[in-house]
Amino acid sequence: MTPDQKPPGRAWLVVALLCVVGALNYLDRNMIVTMRSSIIAAVPMTDAQFGLLTSIFLWVYGILSPFAGFLADRFSRSRVIIVSLFIWSAVTWLTAHATTFEGLLVARALMGISEACYIPAALALITDYHRGSTRSFATGVHVAGIMVGQGFGGIGGWLAERHTWQFPFTLFGIVGIVYAFVLLFTLRDSPREGVAVVAAPDARTIAPAEKVTFGAAIRSLLGNGSFLLALIFFGLLGVVGWGLVGWLPTYFQERFNLGQGAAGFSATGWLNGGAFTGVLLGGWLADRWSRTNPRARILVPAFGLCVAAVGVLVLSLTHVFAVAIAGLVLYGVTRTFTDANMMPILCLITDPRYRATGYGMLNLLACTIGGVGIYAGGALRDAKVELSTMFLFVFGVICVCATLLFFLKPKLSPTETPRS
Repeated sequence: MTPDQKPPGRAWLVVALLCVVGALNYLDRNMIVTMRSSIIAAVPMTDAQFGLLTSIFLWVYGILSPFAGFLADRFSRSRVIIVSLFIWSAVTWLTAHATTFEGLLVARALMGISEACYIPAALALITDYHRGSTRSFATGVHVAGIMVGQGFGGIGGWLAERHTWQFPFTLFGIVGIVYAFVLLFTLRDSPREGVAVVAAPDARTIAPAEKVTFGAAIRSLLGNGSFLLALIFFGLLGVVGWGLVGWLPTYFQERFNLGQGAAGFSATGWLNGGAFTGVLLGGWLADRWSRTNPRARILVPAFGLCVAAVGVLVLSLTHVFAVAIAGLVLYGVTRTFTDANMMPILCLITDPRYRATGYGMLNLLACTIGGVGIYAGGALRDAKVELSTMFLFVFGVICVCATLLFFLKPKLSPTETPRS
């Protein structure tokens, strides 16, 4: 397929199917932060312990991400996705039955294990199908589905206020289990770039003819200077993303005297409304510009981060709710230019056989550092440090990330290779 050729219809069907999975993925993991008051009332804990519920998820999720990505490079990407969805949905349902802090902690760790397998496999499958000038936009559409899940994260706090904190976990756990069976009959693999393929025993999938080993993948990625720079960049960006997602509902609740449900919807709704627009816009701009500039998929998110930093600065300094929302939306729109283009960037700088493993390694660093940031935020709150002060630190980190991205240069041809 040449860069200007349109992908087959199934390529967009795969994106549509995965949008629903991505929405469930982020809804299940993030709705807990919008139920803080309800959960603490039922299961007493400190702010540091509540922050640890998200941190433990991120640490487990991040540590296992490289191996999870390798599974998607080594085996059927579609089957990895389906199994991951089924298991994390079952864990979501089980979370409703936890009665102690320790039980919640174990449930969050199990969710980290099961959800780690999804994102690298999903993004790699999308880039398998989209190899021309639709690659960034297709990735952006999938991330937009994720943003829908994040935006509806506030429904957890709303349902918890009207029922119990267990009810949202039970409801969405069952929904995910049912959808996993739907995907079993509809989701298929595509031949991969740079890998000879043969028909798998199950004719509905494609399996690599050449064995991909974990050691070879790690050596290839860590020996690539451009990938190492991308690794540092994505790790720092994890502090930004998870720090804001983890503490925005609490920030709005305390700074603007909002109720739990209103604060949750304000934080997740406005942020992800902007992000929904941003991933589509960022993907479209990068695809268009990439026809004339091989660095377009790098430069679009770099410029976006420069603007996102301004949004965070406004959010942290203002005491006017409408102005804070404006800053949050500005951040949401432009920060997510990166989300639409991170896997396409990996397609430019890494061996195509190892791109899911590479994305898993990015997740490892981002989630590990992000988890530390969320826990540190809880500890600083216990020490009476204002969240607005912490957000000023986030502003500085975004500026560093934008600078790093400008130095990243593609090492591989920007023109996608033909289908095997």
